[in-house]
Amino acid sequence: MNALPSLHLVASPWVADLLTHLYVLIPVLDNDKHYWVGDDEVKKLLRHGGNWLSSHPERERIAERYLKHQTRLVRSALSQLRDEMVDTEEPIEIEDDIEEPLRLHDIRLQKVQTVLRSLGAKRVLDLGCGEGRLLKLLLDDPSFTEIVGVDVSPKSLDIAADRLRLERMLETQRSRIKLMHGSLMYRDDRLAGFDAAACVEVIEHFDPPRLTAFERSVFEFAKPRAVVITTPNIEYNVRFGEMHGQRLRHRDHRFEWTRAEFTAWANSICDRFGYRVAFDSIGNVDPEVGPITQMAIFLIR
Repeated sequence: MNALPSLHLVASPWVADLLTHLYVLIPVLDNDKHYWVGDDEVKKLLRHGGNWLSSHPERERIAERYLKHQTRLVRSALSQLRDEMVDTEEPIEIEDDIEEPLRLHDIRLQKVQTVLRSLGAKRVLDLGCGEGRLLKLLLDDPSFTEIVGVDVSPKSLDIAADRLRLERMLETQRSRIKLMHGSLMYRDDRLAGFDAAACVEVIEHFDPPRLTAFERSVFEFAKPRAVVITTPNIEYNVRFGEMHGQRLRHRDHRFEWTRAEFTAWANSICDRFGYRVAFDSIGNVDPEVGPITQMAIFLIR
């Protein structure tokens, strides 16, 4: 009789992390379930796999096998995992050393902070706040009296809390800032009534059909007085020799827009939701292909 195949894995993880992997992967490897698989199983998959599954290269296969190939459940799980990926990605690698002595992402955040201050905003949302880099800048600026960071990833919010040192913060500072778990795809009444919202390098991570949901969530329902959005200018990509023929700057970008495409999208927002818009540049501006990063500043009419 032939011996059964064996698999030998070597790692040094935390026990808690190992257990979450085993919880998900044992039924995946078995590819069978001996009990009812419904919506509760999606919640279990996200609860035990959310911190690592969203970036796993085989996440689609894992979700399919864990959920017993039930198409509706698989789509639901993958959709929520994509939300998880949007805000946990660090700034794109090829941009890290473009601007000296500061990285492009630092320049971008400082520009957004300056714009928000120039608008006279006091109560500010950071939509897709990630690990809290912009929040830290805003908190250090006393002109902002209420700062709320929103992200779909609990892990990113935990990192942001550590970066901001919320547990050790003086109450006078702590009262100015709040971290909230939430998706930018859905109406959230907690986001209504703010002076301004920033959305820095987020929209390009959305599948185009999901962008419509984001537009309504922010511009129709939350409806801050001002919205500042930044996104890559795809025209500038020809200046990145490090891209080696890649069209998009990041593996999770669903699209990147030309200046004309960004302008057309911004104008459509104004037409539908009662805003006006101005455009600005961030980082180096090439005379032929424009800026590295493009920015739209929406003001409610």
